[in-house]
Amino acid sequence: MMQEEDRQNLRDELEALRRDGARRQELSLHACKRLFFDFGIRPSMATVRDLTQTGSASDIPKDIEVFWQRIRTASRVRVGVGAIPPVLEERAGELLGALFQEAQTLAHQALETERTELETGKHHAEQAVRDADARRAAVDEMLQRSEARTETAWAKVRELESQLAASSAHGAVHHDSLQATARRLEAENEILTKRLDVEQTTNAGLRDRIDALHADLRTSTEHYAQQIKDALAEAERRVKPMLVELDSLRTMSSTWQAAQRDASKKEFDFIQQLATAKARADRLDALLRERSDEVDVLTRQVSALRGLQGVDASVAQVLCALASAGRLSDEEFAQLGTVVDGQVSLPAHCPKCREGEPELSQIDGRYELSCPECEHTSGAGGSRLEAVSRFMSGKAAPGVA
Repeated sequence: MMQEEDRQNLRDELEALRRDGARRQELSLHACKRLFFDFGIRPSMATVRDLTQTGSASDIPKDIEVFWQRIRTASRVRVGVGAIPPVLEERAGELLGALFQEAQTLAHQALETERTELETGKHHAEQAVRDADARRAAVDEMLQRSEARTETAWAKVRELESQLAASSAHGAVHHDSLQATARRLEAENEILTKRLDVEQTTNAGLRDRIDALHADLRTSTEHYAQQIKDALAEAERRVKPMLVELDSLRTMSSTWQAAQRDASKKEFDFIQQLATAKARADRLDALLRERSDEVDVLTRQVSALRGLQGVDASVAQVLCALASAGRLSDEEFAQLGTVVDGQVSLPAHCPKCREGEPELSQIDGRYELSCPECEHTSGAGGSRLEAVSRFMSGKAAPGVA
């Protein structure tokens, strides 16, 4: 048995011969000589190829055959020298011939065995490469399906935004039609004032309930929009590392035999992560549908509460338009009270500085609208309608500078 140290020394000798200009056949013959005479090892194609690191599967057997031919030639020369009887010389020749034939037969058997092993290893390697290509194709298909689901979710969000814009435009058209009916309703102002006085107590509780529902609706909408945004960001964050890792696996396909177990484990982890991302997207989609149903229910509740106020929506908007135009006196504001406050919307920006967002406060039953940027205020009024009207017109309540 050849030790590793002896093997390394023999490799160093062959490397020195190669630097001196020795060719492939000389290196092979030197390796055969050292193996046979110094270590008692029969030279084989695999052993000689491992030591010389040169030569093909057809060249090395030829070199080994040349080595054995030289051995046989040297043996014949030594047998022919000296006073050997002819019969003994003939018997010695037959013995050497039989030994040569036996050695040749064993060499052919070893060659066929090594060739069979190489063919088997090649077949296994090709099968492993085909299996790797199949698993990679499956991963690519799952990734494409995940991207398609993401695009579908974005399309649904854009459709909802378009519907919201259409609803806003429809509301603007209705507002213009209500402006046209303002002159006809001015004659009925005194009768409506008496009816508003009767409904004032009932509408106070309904107004607070409507404000609370509006606040809950805005909070829920912002919360669900943020959840959808976070889910999409999380899906993108998980998919990008998977794409990078997939490119790395494609690059490492040439060394698949050495890293087969690690690659299989990574592919399994990727499939689990994709399945987790899909399950999370499905849960968020179901939650979105559930929350949309809740928003629709809240919207219907708000409409029902407005109908319970006893004040027609078109009448309330006409009163708001009259107040905005400055056509209602302090006595008329006092008579209206807070009956139409549920239909009054706060302005988005201050009419003076154009930057501040007005804030409404209620103290001891009095309403005041003020700008936190320029300190413009409406003064304390008896209703939300009066506070908004005075704030937008720049006319403060009596007693306010």
